[in-house]
Amino acid sequence: MKQSTLCPRFEKAATTLSQRWTALVIYQMLEAPQRFGEIQNAIGISGKVLSDRLKDMEQEGLIKRDVYPETPVVIEYSLTEKGRSLEPVLRNIEKWAEEWIQID
Repeated sequence: MKQSTLCPRFEKAATTLSQRWTALVIYQMLEAPQRFGEIQNAIGISGKVLSDRLKDMEQEGLIKRDVYPETPVVIEYSLTEKGRSLEPVLRNIEKWAEEWIQID
């Protein structure tokens, strides 16, 4: 069996970004930090899946979670420098989609 010649870093990046909803969550957060409900409502993702994705993205260093000790507690998610560095990639995908993807 032929061994893969893919760069391990590219393979890891592709796996991370292709995980369902991850790229959409990052894209949604490009404009500003957001709360859980804002992200959920904007992209129509279930709470469980969003929670899982946010945890994964935080572990990957793509987002940070800020907790504000108010009543009730406010939790806000924002992109880290690493997460923000994906903006040109996502904007290029957006540009490509506008040119090549047809919506019925």
